[in-house]
Amino acid sequence: MKIFAISLFKLVLKIIYSPLKLLKTKNQIVYLSRQRNQKDIDIELLEKAISQKSPETKQVFRLKMIDDGISSKIKYLFYIVGDMYYLATSRVAILDTYSIPVSCLKHKKDLTVIQMWHALGAIKKFGYQAFGTKEGRDEKTSRALCMHKNYDYVLAPSAATGVFYKEAFNVDASKIKICPMPRVDYITDSKSPAERFFKLNPGLGDKKLVLYLPTFRKRDAYVCQQLKNEFDNLQDYQLLISKHPLSEMSVEEKYLPNGNFNSFELMKLADIIITDYSACAFEASLLMKPLYFFVPDFDEYMGDRGINVDVRQEMPNEVYFEADKLVDSIKNNNYCFDELYSFKNKYVENFSSSACEIISTFIMKILGE
Repeated sequence: MKIFAISLFKLVLKIIYSPLKLLKTKNQIVYLSRQRNQKDIDIELLEKAISQKSPETKQVFRLKMIDDGISSKIKYLFYIVGDMYYLATSRVAILDTYSIPVSCLKHKKDLTVIQMWHALGAIKKFGYQAFGTKEGRDEKTSRALCMHKNYDYVLAPSAATGVFYKEAFNVDASKIKICPMPRVDYITDSKSPAERFFKLNPGLGDKKLVLYLPTFRKRDAYVCQQLKNEFDNLQDYQLLISKHPLSEMSVEEKYLPNGNFNSFELMKLADIIITDYSACAFEASLLMKPLYFFVPDFDEYMGDRGINVDVRQEMPNEVYFEADKLVDSIKNNNYCFDELYSFKNKYVENFSSSACEIISTFIMKILGE
């Protein structure tokens, strides 16, 4: 019944889209996202770079999360019609997640679709890789919705990541474009919000800041508590927790800094970074600060989702299953930067130009400019 409803839904979309494709294609780029309601740093930086190269190119932003509840989902169906209009009239579509109208519809030949995934890599399996796992998408529903179809290019920050993306998006290797994400420029720009941070948090100036960036999973509160128990007894360290946007975990105020600081800013401020299966590990590695992996639920997670990057092999000296041993290593200042350097270079390749320069130049070529 569900598959039949999806087929009927796609048929309605095709009927609506057919006359829209008769509209004239404009010198226009449309950004689509179900991951956020506002521009993130990647979109902001790319928008600016393209505007500088081609101010006459129109850039349209269709950013809309699907909220819980039937009414929100019904409203989103009407929102999709707007997406379809801009897909029919644009020359380039840039996505950061799966898009229903992009994947379910047949588009004009002069539309180029670029998948600029919302993470700088993939430690955990996702998309087509995760079919059949506890946390993966249902395969029949995903295939009925044509998940990740119609991509002309998928941007990947390294050849190693490109292999995972080829599997996760189910695309041919020829569609993988090796280039960094715009956020790489932001993370490595040497600009720090330290002055603003310590003005708002004067009591943290004499402490080492330990930033914990967990991925989203049902056990996140339990795993986080283990770190809290250890760091609560340390006077010289302050544990800061930046939870995943989808997490419902409650975080006490003492682990949250005053002020509005995004995860990238907190990475720049931190002395030490701890994560698990989150792609933020790749972003953190760019800063070449001590990066640890705390994975007490490794076996369970392998059963729930599976991983692309086995951090036990990539960085064996910096992977911990027990919070007390992790904290002992931090206190002893015992860190292998050679492992971190190899990890960084493998998963985020070095490029001769800035990320925004590379991507914007690539898009200008597509536009014929």
